[in-house]
Amino acid sequence: MDTEKSDEFYRKLKIQLEETSSWPTNYLYKFIVPTDGERIVQIHKIFDNTGAVIESKQSKKGKYTSLSITVHLKNPDAVIEKYKEVGKVKGVISL
Repeated sequence: MDTEKSDEFYRKLKIQLEETSSWPTNYLYKFIVPTDGERIVQIHKIFDNTGAVIESKQSKKGKYTSLSITVHLKNPDAVIEKYKEVGKVKGVISL
């Protein structure tokens, strides 16, 4: 599959979010990033001024960093918008 998420994926995600959550709500993102200060800073900037709580943890060997980001969002479109922004950062895996 293409590393870029398809429109179909986001369409299904939006429906799922609408059905399983009442909005606005806190949403938890989880990402795996190669441990590279620049990439981690890029993700932090995407969530700047959103009130997000960002927790990071390096893998045992330090090669990767997991980021757990909890942020209060107004609707499923806002969730998808952030996924698309983070998706532009090279090497990021969304969980």
